[in-house]
Amino acid sequence: MKSDVVDQKFSLLFDWFDQDRDGQLTPQDLEATAAVFAGVAKEEDHDNRAAFHSAFAQWWRLLEEADTDGDGRISRTEFITMMQDSVTTPAHFENVVMAIIEAIVNVTDTDGDGVLSRDEYVALYQALGVPAEQCGPAFDRVDLDGDGVISHAEYRAAIVEFYFSTDPEAPGNHLLGMLVQPT
Repeated sequence: MKSDVVDQKFSLLFDWFDQDRDGQLTPQDLEATAAVFAGVAKEEDHDNRAAFHSAFAQWWRLLEEADTDGDGRISRTEFITMMQDSVTTPAHFENVVMAIIEAIVNVTDTDGDGVLSRDEYVALYQALGVPAEQCGPAFDRVDLDGDGVISHAEYRAAIVEFYFSTDPEAPGNHLLGMLVQPT
């Protein structure tokens, strides 16, 4: 079960990053993904826009190590292996994934109240390409205390669940869409 859940999540992430939809990841795919994320920030928000680009460049440097056939492209299998073996290690997770999350929290909390409202959350995920019909249910799952907003701690916990939880029902495992339940 662990392998099924983890493979599904990382496969969803691979599809999210594969901007040209050719079934391989390249530096251009990660640059395009960074641009999508940076596009969520206001034009004048240079710090967070730069943080997205820097973190995705770091992510590509890690992925390059997974290029076992030396073709300059990362296959789905190479990606999933690298995610499990390297990106999710404590040193890399903080410098790559959580750097992106910090910038997301900064740009998404548009009114500066310290929480993500449903509208802020849905706008973010729709801008990142998650279908609208999945955003509301994901918000409800991540809003652990049911107070109608997602605290920064709740959001960070959901991200950690997405990368590490083997429970298909964990709230964070639904950030990019529903996981297929094993039969």
